[in-house]
Amino acid sequence: MAGKRMGRQTIRLETPPSVAGYGNVVGRREMEGPLAACFDGSGRNALFGERTWEKAESAMQKQALIRALDRAGKTGADVDVIFAGDLLNQCISSTFALRDQGIPFLGVYGACSTMAESLALAALFIDGGFASCTAAMTSSHFCTAERQYRTPLEYGCQRTPTAQWTATAAGAVILTASGQGPYLTHVTCGRIVDKGVLDSNNMGAAMAPAARDTLAAHFADTGGGPEDYDLIVTGDLGHLGKEILLDLCRLEGIDLSSNYDDCGVLLYDAEGQDMHCGGSGCGCSAAVLTGYLLPGLREGRWKRILFAATGALLSPLSSQQRESIPSICHAVVLSKEP
Repeated sequence: MAGKRMGRQTIRLETPPSVAGYGNVVGRREMEGPLAACFDGSGRNALFGERTWEKAESAMQKQALIRALDRAGKTGADVDVIFAGDLLNQCISSTFALRDQGIPFLGVYGACSTMAESLALAALFIDGGFASCTAAMTSSHFCTAERQYRTPLEYGCQRTPTAQWTATAAGAVILTASGQGPYLTHVTCGRIVDKGVLDSNNMGAAMAPAARDTLAAHFADTGGGPEDYDLIVTGDLGHLGKEILLDLCRLEGIDLSSNYDDCGVLLYDAEGQDMHCGGSGCGCSAAVLTGYLLPGLREGRWKRILFAATGALLSPLSSQQRESIPSICHAVVLSKEP
């Protein structure tokens, strides 16, 4: 065990699991963005053939899982355990998506950091010898998130300039104990960071300090720096949060300027789509990871990526009670070589 720990927060996996398959499904606006060609499919409208938006989000997860399993050459019976979660109360998108699948299920909630958190747990289960095939999955939906966290769409509320657009997207990843890669080699577990931000329409400002904390911890634990990676990608800080993170890291002598980007920035066209500060939601980082980053690793576009998804751990009730927004960031290293 001592050989796997690298400092306070980082674990080096002794037998890095291989990414056997990945899949995603996105909404109409995501298919209008710059990464449209990267995605496996989309719905004709926000309902994905279902009666409610919440059912639509579950349907998205089912489709993403099917695509990931097909790409891995696996079936649900091959998966020892799946880690999944989403933004809705009691993670109903995930639980309802998986209730008929017969796959052992462990639900997780990390808000928009859920893709990295579920990946980390799925990898640790394999490295620990508790499973040979695991899955990680998450989703978000613009309409369900607006209804739960802000105001129903029918209200027609005007969005603030700092607001981000919750991505309508789902992503799933299948990990196996052996394979051709890419591989998940390190996990850095984040700490809760709260700098007193109260504005639930400014997620970038709330989450950027957590991203800084986790990246700084990862570099300190591993004894490395940004130069060790071809690409460093945060979850969904958006345009404003990205700039805040760059400034925060610069104050600590960490220069991210040459190889850093954010999923919330990558997902949409800042000029052609009115998304204000960019994308957010669990599905934002999940779609970018499974549609853009993992295929890029397989194709050799990059050799090593630090994927650090961020999450704001608020609820509608905490916002109504004027609580500040605690945030977290979990990071995993994805590598072409084990």
